[in-house]
Amino acid sequence: MSTQDKENTEMLRSGDTLHNPVTGERLVFHETAAETNGMYTIADCYVTADGAVAAPHVHPYQTEVFEVLYGKIGVKLGREKREAGAGEVIEIEPGVPHKFWNAGDDELAFRVSVNPSLEWERLIETMYTLAADGKTNKKGMPNPFRLAVIAKAHFDDVRLPVVPHSLQRVALAMGAPIGRALGYGPTYEPAAGIAATA
Repeated sequence: MSTQDKENTEMLRSGDTLHNPVTGERLVFHETAAETNGMYTIADCYVTADGAVAAPHVHPYQTEVFEVLYGKIGVKLGREKREAGAGEVIEIEPGVPHKFWNAGDDELAFRVSVNPSLEWERLIETMYTLAADGKTNKKGMPNPFRLAVIAKAHFDDVRLPVVPHSLQRVALAMGAPIGRALGYGPTYEPAAGIAATA
């Protein structure tokens, strides 16, 4: 096996860049959890013309703020769809189902603030690295058993919006041990020469 899962990763720092070639997202970090004592994370997110976040999701305990730098962002907040352009701000409160995409014809750039950080950075780094190593589907999602291990480890960071949380806990309690038995961990280290971090 040319890749391996790992339990711990190095902390991200200001200036670090993560790239997801599948979803067309690139993050450049300005302030990280390691630098803010976990209070918040701030990064610039660049999204290609056809790029979008992998799936609708909910952050149960975190507030996200998107400040559009240039381009046009499309956001689905619950059942409401919105678009915002340069200078506009979208705030996503904890518990609000959402997803975003590039709603324009050119690159989109927005500053994202995540408060508190929790393990958001580690989750993003794991998902982007899996995508960079070809371990996801065309939407940027890993296989269900690997995803169960990751989702169980990050249940305070992200959840599905349509399945009751109690049922998600039950499904993850069944799926994650199978994923672990298959050798999957909650983080991912790629084969040599493949990285999402620059």
